[in-house]
Amino acid sequence: MAAETAPLFGTIPKETEIKKEEKTNYMDLPTPIPFEEAHREAMMSLKPEHFEGMRFDFTKGLNQRFSLSHSLFMGPMEFPSQSSEVIKIPTSHYEFGANFLDPKFMLFGRMLTDGRLNARLKADLTDNLTLKGNAQLSNEPQMSHGMANFDYKGTDWRGQFQFGNGPLFGLSYIQTITRHLSLGSEVFWAEQQRKSGLGVAARYNTDKMVATGQMASTGMVALSYVQKISEKVTLATDFMYNLMSRDVTASVGYDYILRQCRLRGKLDSNGCASAFLEERLNMGLNFILSAEIDHKKKDYKFGFGMTVGE
Repeated sequence: MAAETAPLFGTIPKETEIKKEEKTNYMDLPTPIPFEEAHREAMMSLKPEHFEGMRFDFTKGLNQRFSLSHSLFMGPMEFPSQSSEVIKIPTSHYEFGANFLDPKFMLFGRMLTDGRLNARLKADLTDNLTLKGNAQLSNEPQMSHGMANFDYKGTDWRGQFQFGNGPLFGLSYIQTITRHLSLGSEVFWAEQQRKSGLGVAARYNTDKMVATGQMASTGMVALSYVQKISEKVTLATDFMYNLMSRDVTASVGYDYILRQCRLRGKLDSNGCASAFLEERLNMGLNFILSAEIDHKKKDYKFGFGMTVGE
């Protein structure tokens, strides 16, 4: 029996896949996020809705589009003082809300026991044009206000025009330069505060990180960086500098998402530490813990709450 002969040059290896760098197709760039949301990922991780006291929220759906909500809050209200310590006065209020949700139209209304009425809406006027509005009516003088925002989405750019009472006007534009880089600018004018300004922003994002820089003629400089460590862990940091007052604030935080809870916390350069926990106890039942400690101002805030309904 003849022996098997080996191939002259051995086995031919499989073709090695060479990952080529993706070339930017300038005719197919993504639509950027709105200019006002340039720091969106950092804000979500570093600035949750902290509160002090007790909060209870209940939402009942009447049908697929309409729902009612009830909110009860008991806790202190802060008032400014000449000293470094914060003056707190115990207070409580009840809030009744009605919500209408539709794929192209959303309307939210809230009525508080102190007489305030708040309303928010979002309407898709066309496939590219969206109207956002919010308003507040109050018995207190100069506490009623309203604002409207028109958001137009182009193929690789986005423009916004907003106006409100005061009067207040704002115009912003953001353009996608490459698949990861966006540049934008804004101009605003507020007659009541006798203030106008011009701002610019740059945003660079990939699947793992987001870096944003923003500067305004009012003297404010804001930088933020968000790094996605894994599907569950995100780290974030931001830096705020005011050229006029020379105030500097930097913070670093984390965002940890588990199967049944979400934990966010941060520590800033002023020595203020905070944490925010959202725990899903059951379907439609969430438990909330909020804590914020500022040793410098001797201000300590602790809150707990319960959310029922989706």
